This record gives sequence, structure tokens and C-alpha cells, in this order.
Amino acid sequence: MTPMPFFAVSYAYSDDVALRDEHRPAHRAHLRELLDAGVLAASGPLGAAEGEPDGALLVVRAPDADGALAVLDDDPFLATGVVAARSARRWDPVMGPWSDEL
Repeated sequence: MTPMPFFAVSYAYSDDVALRDEHRPAHRAHLRELLDAGVLAASGPLGAAEGEPDGALLVVRAPDADGALAVLDDDPFLATGVVAARSARRWDPVMGPWSDEL
């Protein structure tokens, strides 16, 4: 059985840092559940590039880009408005621990 492909999901955060801080524990607890279920491979904040908002990168396994976003629909950051925008792109690792070639 071939494992589902990886998708890189990008979050762009709102400017409300206090809201982000308030909901971070629930957000991380939710991501921990996805990690334990084998859906989430990695997650972490991205520093803001000049003129762009803070955000995060999440690597998930899903059948397609819509499925990758749907996996994260219950993220408390999304429900509370911390995530202002998000997108998903297929990612095919060719080297490293998630590739077929070690």
C-alpha cells in the first residue's frame, strides 16, 4: 500500500498576537493529536519576511490539497481567527527521512 502524499500547508497569521498566544495551547494540543495519528509529519512557525505576516508551515499526509486543508479544519487557530489565510501544495521529498531514498 502506497502512503498518502505529503502536502506543505502554509498559514498566514492575523496581526492579533494576543489572540495567538491565548489559543496556542489548544492549537498545539490539536496538532499533537494529528501527529500521534500519523497525519501531521511536522509543524512550526515561520518568521515573517519583510512585508509579510508571521505564519507557520505544517506538513501533512492527505490524498490531495483540499484534503490537506480539511485535515486542519478543526485547528483552534483557524476557528478563532488566528489564521488569516492558508494554502496547500503537494510536496514530494526526494531526500531525507520522509523520502524513499535514504
